[in-house]
Formats: sequence, structure tokens, C-alpha cells
Amino acid sequence: MDILRLFESSDNVESFAPGAVIFSAGDEAHHMYVVLEGEIELHRDDRLLNVVGSGSLLGEMALVGDHRRSATAIARTDCRLVPINERRFTFLVQQTPYFALHVMRVLADRVRQREQAGP
Repeated sequence: MDILRLFESSDNVESFAPGAVIFSAGDEAHHMYVVLEGEIELHRDDRLLNVVGSGSLLGEMALVGDHRRSATAIARTDCRLVPINERRFTFLVQQTPYFALHVMRVLADRVRQREQAGP
């Protein structure tokens, strides 16, 4: 099962035009996102960190961790995102073990990327 299949029929979808700021570094986090369509740039201190696309998770570190965004997310193309608040996240983790495992893998990858990037 892939992550898009879990959310493709979601009725709660947010759309962003190219150049739109989805969230900014330092903002409080109330949602993480699943990227249904489009590409999103992640920036920190005016430096491009990563580009994520369809099937990616976005903002999960702040939702699970300290509740502050560590990067700024900007739509590179037209984007469709499914917001997941803490309550829905908890439900998904309890009811869908695949989702929980996927989030853990994404978090582990993000930690590795930070370690490789250095201070």
C-alpha cells in the first residue's frame, strides 16, 4: 500500500499556487501534510534544503516534535495537500500500522539528512 492511496479520496484538501508559502520556519505547527500533487521547496536561512513531491509527507517533524516549524515550505508548482492535525494523526497511527511505519521512516531519513548536512 502506498501513502497516496490512504488519502486520494480525502475530502479535506488544500490547494496552493506556485510561490505560495505553506508555512514558515518558527511557526507553530498544527498540521502535517500529505502531498497529493505538486512540488514543494523546503528552505532554511535562505538555503534550499530539499524539494518534495507527490506522496511525500511535509511538516511531520514539528507535529510530532516541538510544534515549531524548522523550515519554510514554498509551493514550487500548483499543489494539493491533505492536512493532518494531531487528532487525525493519532487515529491514523492507531488504525493504520503502515502509516505509522511510513512516518517513522520519513523521520529517520530527515534525521540522517540533518546529520549529513552538519551544523
